[in-house]
Amino acid sequence: MAGYDVVVIGAGNGGLTAAVSLARAGKKVMLLERHNIPGGCATSFIRGRFEFEVALHQLSGMGSPESPGPLRSILDELCVMDKLEFVEMKDLYRVVFPDEFDITLRANKHAVVQELQDKFPKENGSIKRFFDLVYDFSMQMIQGVFFRDPEISKDKYPLYFKYALKNSQDILDEYFDDPKLKAVISIYWSYIGVPPSSLPFSDLALLLFAYIEFKPYHIKGGSQALSNALLDGFINAGGEVRFNCGAQSIEVAGNKVNGVITEHGDMINTNYVVSNASTIHTYIELIGQDNVPSGQLDALKSSTVGPSAVTVYAGLACNPEDIGIHETTNFITTTTDIDKTYAKWRTLEQQGMALLTCYDVADPGFSPEGACQVAIVALQYADPWYTVPAHQYAETKYRYAQGMLNLAEKVFPGFSARIEELEVATPLTHMRYLGHPGGAIYGPDQFVKDSALFVSYQSQIKGLYFAGSWASSGGFQPTLTSGRSSARAILKDMKSV
Repeated sequence: MAGYDVVVIGAGNGGLTAAVSLARAGKKVMLLERHNIPGGCATSFIRGRFEFEVALHQLSGMGSPESPGPLRSILDELCVMDKLEFVEMKDLYRVVFPDEFDITLRANKHAVVQELQDKFPKENGSIKRFFDLVYDFSMQMIQGVFFRDPEISKDKYPLYFKYALKNSQDILDEYFDDPKLKAVISIYWSYIGVPPSSLPFSDLALLLFAYIEFKPYHIKGGSQALSNALLDGFINAGGEVRFNCGAQSIEVAGNKVNGVITEHGDMINTNYVVSNASTIHTYIELIGQDNVPSGQLDALKSSTVGPSAVTVYAGLACNPEDIGIHETTNFITTTTDIDKTYAKWRTLEQQGMALLTCYDVADPGFSPEGACQVAIVALQYADPWYTVPAHQYAETKYRYAQGMLNLAEKVFPGFSARIEELEVATPLTHMRYLGHPGGAIYGPDQFVKDSALFVSYQSQIKGLYFAGSWASSGGFQPTLTSGRSSARAILKDMKSV
C-alpha cells in the first residue's frame, strides 16, 4: 500500500481528533478502526426502539458561545461545531442517600455554595472557603501549568505548589466535619476512578471548577453524533479510513517507526503513528517487547490497569417524570465510606453506589415519544470477572445488574416495572468492544504518581505518539484534547526534520 504521512490506529475520541487535525493540516492520513463504526466509547447501539448512549454522561469544557471553554474552541477549530447541537444542563448533579438525604446542586458557584450551606448550616463558613480555594487553585493551575508560564514559581503560584500533590481527602478533612458533606462535594471522584484518599486535589478542584464554570452538556443525538461529525470532517479534509481493519503490528527499525501492517496483511509505509489503543497493547502486542526500549517497559510496569464498569442500559416505557426522575445526573449511594466502596470494585459484592443518567431530562426528544432511556453505572475492576466460569457468566451478570436495579428502585419507585428493553455490560463486555486491558474506561489508574506531573507520554520510539485515555486523563474532554495535542506534536516534529 502507498505510503502515508501518518497512520492513526483507532477511531476513538483521541484518534479522531488527531486524524482530523492532521488531515486539515494537509497531511496524508490513514485511519484504521477494527470496529465497523467510529467512536470507541463515543458510540451508540440499538435495542428495540431505543438507540442507547454508550458512555457520555456530562460533556465538560464546552462553555457558551459568548464564553467558550477549551473543548468548544477545539471543536470549532476542527470545523465540526456547525454539525452538532449541544444542550446545556442546568444542574451539576443530584446526590441521594435513599430514605436519608437528598440534594441537587445547580451549575453555578453561588447556587452550589448556598444549597450546601442550607443543608449543612454548621459548616456554613467552611463551604464558602473551600469553593474559594477550588477557584483560586484552579486559576493558578490553569495560568501556571496549562498556559506554561515560564516564570512559574512557589511565590507566584503558592496555592498550586501547596495543594497540587495533596490528596483530596486530606483537604476535605481539613475543611469539613460532616461525612455526608464530604461525600456530596467529592462525588465526581467516580469520573476519575480513584477515591478521594488517593485522588489528587488538583483533579477534584479542576473537575468542580470546569463543570461549574463551563457547565455540563449533552449532545443531541448522543456521542455517536460527535464521532460521526469528526469522521465526516476527516474524510472531507482528504483523510482515508478503513473500518473492520485493525492494526496487526507497528514496524520499528532502529528505534524508529517505519510502517504499520494491518490485520489483513497490508503494509502501510509511514514514519508517524498515533495509537489510540492502550500503551500496553501498543508496546506488547503491536510492537513487541524486543523492539521496545527497556526504559519504556519500566515505565509501563509502574502503572496499573484502571477500573471498568458494570453498566445497565434500560429503555423505559414512560416519561422520566412519571417515575420521579427530574435530573439528568443522579448519584445514588448508601454509604459515606468511600474507601470501602472502592475496595468492593475488586469483588462481585454489591457496592451500594451507582450513577443513574437519564438523557431525556435534558433532551426530551432523545427517546421515542412517551419513553425514556437510562444508564446505571457502577465502576468495577475486571479482576473478579476473570474468575467467573463461562457457564455462570450470564447468571452472575444479571444478578449483579439486579442489585443495581434494586438500588435505583429505592429512589425511583416503579422503575423496574417500566422497563421495556434491558442490556447489561460488564468489564468483559467493555474489554471486548474497546480492546483495552481489563475493559478500562479511564486507562491506567489515575493516581498522582501516574499523572502528567511525573509521567511523560512521549514515546522513546521516534515517530510513535499516543492519544486517548492511556495518554492523558480519562473522560471525553481529556481524550478529545489529547488527539489534537498529539497531532500538534507531530506537525512540530515534521517541521524540524
